[in-house]
Amino acid sequence: MQKILPFIIIFLWSSGICSQIKSKDSIAKSKADKNVDFNVMPYLNYNRTLEFMFGAIPMMMYKVNKADTISPKSLSGISAVYSTNKSYFIASFNKWYFKEDTWRGQLFFATGDQNAQFYADDIDVPGFYDYSTKTTMVNFSLQRKVIQYLYAGIGYAYAHYNTNYQDNVEPTSVTHTNGLQLNMMYDTRDAVYYPTKGSKIKLRWLNYPEWFGNDVTANKILSEYNTYFPMQNGTDVLAARFAGKFGLGNIAFEQQVTIGNEDIRGYSEGKYRGDGLMALQGEYRYNFNKRMGLVGFAGVATIYGSDTKSFDWGLYPGAGVGYRYRAFKSEKFNIGLDAAVGKGDWGLYFRIGEAF
Repeated sequence: MQKILPFIIIFLWSSGICSQIKSKDSIAKSKADKNVDFNVMPYLNYNRTLEFMFGAIPMMMYKVNKADTISPKSLSGISAVYSTNKSYFIASFNKWYFKEDTWRGQLFFATGDQNAQFYADDIDVPGFYDYSTKTTMVNFSLQRKVIQYLYAGIGYAYAHYNTNYQDNVEPTSVTHTNGLQLNMMYDTRDAVYYPTKGSKIKLRWLNYPEWFGNDVTANKILSEYNTYFPMQNGTDVLAARFAGKFGLGNIAFEQQVTIGNEDIRGYSEGKYRGDGLMALQGEYRYNFNKRMGLVGFAGVATIYGSDTKSFDWGLYPGAGVGYRYRAFKSEKFNIGLDAAVGKGDWGLYFRIGEAF
């Protein structure tokens, strides 16, 4: 019953949020001609590591230039989340589209204190150990269209971590990184927030050189391939994704990747951690209403560079279902909730936008 209770609570909350947003939409109808669509999303979630999380996410969609009929709407928002294990996060996220979609920019800022856990087996008592990381990070990127569908650009990523480990299983560490980014994207999607056809291929190289204020040199290569197929005369969507995150060189503990989140849902304990991962997944998006829908998804991931060598190159499947609700009347942009199971693990995921 204890395992089922979080699902019941989240389901009741998601039902309540629909009625709340619906009343806001009736007010927004008379303001449809405005350039800015604004909404406040309550946040409630449960995680096996962070426990219950709650907060608020005010966000808006808008045109950078009202006369620009080609660029998608830009998105800006702030999220403030607190968890019952005394973690907190404050973040600002922005996606900008301007100059008739010739330029695309992103800015992300976050600060917080995460109380989480990791798995260690190279000590006297193998098992999960708690750690706390105070984090501040900034990530900015800018892209320009080179030819039709192809974008290229540069970016900068800064992060500062202060990590303390339970029972001193690892020494306290203070790490800061400055990363330079080169990125390319080939984008044939018919919409950026809810594509029904087309593909997105994205490749990013992040370099952390010593001459740029880093303690050691490291590199990360992030790749993804998402493709979308219209189903049921365009009412539904079949989506598929490959993601590869490759850490090269001296990857800090905080820079490692864990299986979970969008690749692959169903893992929330933070057990499977390494320098890189690869994941394949598919998702069917069933829209039974103009404002509501359901999704079903399944996939498999693998990792390498784990401190627990037996985890390397294992297969870690995940599958689940989710609920979607259209947050803005003027734009197909969903919020939702996913429930997924993995290998000896499970997770709940509150979504702002689609998983991919």
